[in-house]
Amino acid sequence: MARLILLLGDQLSAGLSSLAEADPAEDVVLMAEVAEEAGYVPHHKKKLAFVFAAMRHFAEALRVEGWQLRYTRLDDPENSGSLVGELERARAGLAPDEILCTEPGEWRLRQALAAVPGLTLLPDTRFLIDPAGFRAWAQGRRQLRMEYFYRDMRRRTRLLMEGDKPAGGEWNYDHDNRGTPPPGITAPTLPAFEPDAITREVLELVERRFPDNFGDLHPFALAVTRADAEKARDHFLAHALPRFGDYQDAMRLGAPVLFHAHLALYLNIGLLDPLDLCRRAEVEWRAGRVPINSAEGFIRQILGWRECVRGIYWLHMPRYAEANALEARRPLPEFYWTGDTDMACVRDAVEQTRAHAYAHHIQRLMVTGNFALLAGIDPYLVHVWYMAVYADAYEWVEMPNTIGMALFADGGIMGSKPYAASGAYIDRMSDYCAGCRYKVKLKAGPDACPFNYLYWDFVARHRDRFARNQRMGPIVRNLDRMTEARKAEIRADSARFLDALVPAGSRWNG
Repeated sequence: MARLILLLGDQLSAGLSSLAEADPAEDVVLMAEVAEEAGYVPHHKKKLAFVFAAMRHFAEALRVEGWQLRYTRLDDPENSGSLVGELERARAGLAPDEILCTEPGEWRLRQALAAVPGLTLLPDTRFLIDPAGFRAWAQGRRQLRMEYFYRDMRRRTRLLMEGDKPAGGEWNYDHDNRGTPPPGITAPTLPAFEPDAITREVLELVERRFPDNFGDLHPFALAVTRADAEKARDHFLAHALPRFGDYQDAMRLGAPVLFHAHLALYLNIGLLDPLDLCRRAEVEWRAGRVPINSAEGFIRQILGWRECVRGIYWLHMPRYAEANALEARRPLPEFYWTGDTDMACVRDAVEQTRAHAYAHHIQRLMVTGNFALLAGIDPYLVHVWYMAVYADAYEWVEMPNTIGMALFADGGIMGSKPYAASGAYIDRMSDYCAGCRYKVKLKAGPDACPFNYLYWDFVARHRDRFARNQRMGPIVRNLDRMTEARKAEIRADSARFLDALVPAGSRWNG
């Protein structure tokens, strides 16, 4: 035969570079559900079901289009358990002249496949800048600031541009994106997709093979086909994007999505195209249906953050995975898995993560990420948790957001300062604090919000480092003005709280 095309589980795109090089009449596409990929972190049940169901539906779509398929299911008795093993099984049975694969999104998998004899890796053209292009942009820059990268990407793509100037006169409307929805505003309900026979079979498989994994499998209403992902996209553009900008940083108890897109899982698996999505958001603004702060804020998340974190990942791997600039060593607390904590904000974020395999970016950054930063939790353990629990988490996008942005463990490659905040920020951006057992207005004592004293304890632990940071310097000076008695009180409150944390068991930490 001519060629074997290895198609990975997050490469479910009709325009994939490896498929573009192939001939349906002669070449064979190989897809495989393997234990190694399903188990290298303890993935959320809903994430596993989403990936397997989307893979099986994509395989069926390829068959309908005339492609020859070799598909290995997870429960196939002959399944070798790894992608390299399935490649070798297929090679032995088909004797291809060549093996093609679009580059994987994870370093470890790229290294494994690059070592396979006769396999050619092709660029992943679904992204808007390749690793070499990002490397060229980063060369000579001491710090890789997303804002400057984003502006260059706007110029490159012509998105939201009026000639050489940004549409509306500003590059960034983040100052308009910090509102909290008043009680009378109700967020739109996400569209739900009824599982068909293929998906129901996958749900049974996941329940049977992964009974002890984190997360609720049912109800399962995610899109697992391109057509349904496009319906979810269109629903967001029509019903949520108009208010996305105003309320994208807001949090509300029991409201996991608010006006967010909930589309990252479809983008990251390949069911939606990022440039197409950005262009559609721009069309909504130009048609007058969406304000510019919403269109710009949404496009920035894709064109700015998504592309930038991928560039940082490939620029700094494999050493990036071990980054721990603040020398954080504390074990991950058990409540990250159980939700068993009196902190209402953390509890809600974990509970909705367990139910939906989803939390929006402010919950990830300023609740679970902020707590891990202040408490000094080992960044690799936090990385494993984020990789495991979110349906949109793939290492290229999750690792820089966790290790770099949330935990400042890269020492400032991604951000000019840590995203550290006390309870006042959470109170301002949410309704969590009103019903919390802790009191956000209290600064000390057993009833005080833990974020309050942990914030100052964090600043004190890293005082010398932060005193040299232009943006953290004023905060360090505020610390220095505190009395020794107040500093001792902060240390005592923090030690009492942190020493009482129950570490998560090894079963959860990979």
